[in-house]
Amino acid sequence: MAKEYDVIVIGAGPGGMTAALYASRANLKVLMLDRGIYGGQMNNTAEVENYPGYKSILGPDLAEKMYESTIQFGAEYAYGNVESVELVADNLKLVKTDSDEYQAPVVIIATGSQHRKLGVPGEEEYGGRGVSYCAVCDGAFFRDKKVAVVGGGDSAIEEGIYLTQLAQNVNVIHRRDQLRAQAIIQQRAFANDKMTFTWDTVVKEIKGDGQKVTGLLVHNKKTGEDSEIEASGVFIYVGIEPMTEAFQNLGITDEAGWIETNDRMETKIPGIYALGDVRKKNLRQITTAVGDGGIAGQEAFNYLQTIK
Repeated sequence: MAKEYDVIVIGAGPGGMTAALYASRANLKVLMLDRGIYGGQMNNTAEVENYPGYKSILGPDLAEKMYESTIQFGAEYAYGNVESVELVADNLKLVKTDSDEYQAPVVIIATGSQHRKLGVPGEEEYGGRGVSYCAVCDGAFFRDKKVAVVGGGDSAIEEGIYLTQLAQNVNVIHRRDQLRAQAIIQQRAFANDKMTFTWDTVVKEIKGDGQKVTGLLVHNKKTGEDSEIEASGVFIYVGIEPMTEAFQNLGITDEAGWIETNDRMETKIPGIYALGDVRKKNLRQITTAVGDGGIAGQEAFNYLQTIK
């Protein structure tokens, strides 16, 4: 028999925990499910300097503090890799994991997104120690240093421009001989004297001294030559993917897999909400996920009042 709840939150990052906090504080029976430790990507962040209330805090420490706050009103937490969500009778949703089944009238999806990785040596080893996928999150750690940006789309160039406010030099490494970013963004980048461009080049390895990144080994596709580029930080923007495979059967995603919601975090299915990085949005930060979570948790309560 499926275990019964009022609200099931899939994903225990900052947005999911906030949604669970709001819903449980409204005296609802709430379950958070996650396939890993609570906190999500905060656990991979060395320092957080842009969350209100803390001048600086370690990502795992912020995750722990959020979790302690979340469970104070009775929200439960369980490990579980969600495989599907199915619609059943009487407004109920059946959530199937690899080990158990749960059901509730409300499901809040907070599974987030993940950056595509280069898949080269050094990328995993130096994650959080020079390898980053978020300039807004980590750019301040590379003040007056040389950094590299890998990619040529809007995100890569916009984040590269942002980094020029902090870094000594930003070297954009792109596998083609022209950028894919919008023309206006390209114009700003080419006009910025702190940005340089390495064309027709792919990264073969991210090099370091065992503690932090020191540079990159790159390969020029046209000349066939390998060379090294000095860099203290590497910001990778070769695409981002929503973690929505388990929800494809619901018809709530766009062609790229992002979940579409209104400003109340409602999907097209009553009782199913989505928040944070899994949504189609521009800024993916702890603060924006928390804001989404507060809305979704309150809307879950409002929805349940309508079906009683």
